Amino acid sequence: MKKFEVSGMKIKKVNDYLYELEQRNSMSVPVRIFASEALMENLVKDNAIMQAKNMTEMPGIQKNALIMPDAHQGYGFPVGGVAAFPVDNGCISPGGVGFDINCGVRLLSTQLTKEDVEPRIKELLDVLFQNVHCGVGSESNVHLTHAELDEVLNGGLEWAKEHGYATQHDIDHCEEYGQMKQADASKVSPTAKKRGKNQLGTLGAGNHFLEIQIVDEIFDEKIAKAFGIYHKWQIVVMIHSGSRGLGHQVCTDFLRRIENELPELVAKLPEKDLAYAPTSSPIAQDYLKAMSAAANFGWCNRQLMVYNIRKSFTKVFGTEFNGKNVELKTIYDVAHNIVKVEEYIIDDVATKLYVHRKGATRAFGPNHKELPEDYQKTGQPILLPGSMGTGSYVLVGTDKAMQETFASTPHGAGRVMSRNAANKLFKGEQIKNELEKRNIHIKAASWKGLSEEAPAVYKDVDEVVRVSHEAGIGKIVAKLVPLGVLKG
Repeated sequence: MKKFEVSGMKIKKVNDYLYELEQRNSMSVPVRIFASEALMENLVKDNAIMQAKNMTEMPGIQKNALIMPDAHQGYGFPVGGVAAFPVDNGCISPGGVGFDINCGVRLLSTQLTKEDVEPRIKELLDVLFQNVHCGVGSESNVHLTHAELDEVLNGGLEWAKEHGYATQHDIDHCEEYGQMKQADASKVSPTAKKRGKNQLGTLGAGNHFLEIQIVDEIFDEKIAKAFGIYHKWQIVVMIHSGSRGLGHQVCTDFLRRIENELPELVAKLPEKDLAYAPTSSPIAQDYLKAMSAAANFGWCNRQLMVYNIRKSFTKVFGTEFNGKNVELKTIYDVAHNIVKVEEYIIDDVATKLYVHRKGATRAFGPNHKELPEDYQKTGQPILLPGSMGTGSYVLVGTDKAMQETFASTPHGAGRVMSRNAANKLFKGEQIKNELEKRNIHIKAASWKGLSEEAPAVYKDVDEVVRVSHEAGIGKIVAKLVPLGVLKG
């Protein structure tokens, strides 16, 4: 058995899928790491574990600081970090949510098959590229007034439904039903609003993508069917994007405000990027309202892309194709970077907590009151995208996740290489050619967008998912592989 340590601190192996950092005096709770031995090899070279150790020194942290299998170094919290704090006397940390507030994933099902779509994939990508704007600074084809933007920030998917962009089915199959009720647009700065005003319904760049995917393998037929995944070769569509410049600015604004208004608190932190505000403070409450507004923007952003994807499919395939309805239905929409009030058992008492998930997916098990009726018996769909050109997964939430990880599981493959390093090693043209040899068709706004997201810069998504499944914090339902990819 291989032994691991970081900064002279020993890491104990609990089982094949769980490790624990030894608890020292400054740590109020342990760090628990969900990983295999292979994934630990990368983690101990990274700063993620020490960032999680710093999380344990935050006031009121409950049970454990958690690291998901896809974790890597982030800002403040590691990406893949999860922590929960009491509503009454804990803290709220913008670094525990991240800059891309409500970066998340939407998955759409179709009745179409690989045989239907493959002959038209290049045409479909061309139409999608025209309708779903992508790339750095990409702007929307929806032009909002300042008052309308406030309606988006406050209303979330209810706004989208009122304006014909969303159906009730879309809303019912979205985390938080697509609207954080405590959102208050007045807490979002003019700078943030300016950055987001013309970006609604755009993909952006970085690791964001739109993929036409093929169901490659079904592991649990009963649950897959409940989700709308019926057979091998079925076509689905995955969208990965967030709140764009607006969310980034909200995070920046509140980090600066905490540093300016609570300098003595920040000075005591092991890492200033962990800057937090006590839950009862005006700063914390203002941040929650602004973050919720940015989250609502994120859900509307993905929803407007769904609207334009539906238009694109209709343009290419009509309303009926080969005897099948050309209909795209939302399977689910999950957030990756968010803080929310959720209830968990702490010392045998049901306790309301501010659960911070940064690069982690909510994983409610069966019979949770916040799930839609058709997922009550199954548990929550978990959408876990892989790196470009590999595969993505659908999993399902579990009771064990409710008990052990504040209902959290990984959110993707997780990087092992910076974007700068990737751009030095890879060429966008090379990546495109290699993927097209494997019948994966790419449409990108820039070559740089491809080189910095090369498959080799990510962990093995199959291994990440295997750990989640074997640890029982997210059970595998189906594997999806790309046929066509839209990138910034």
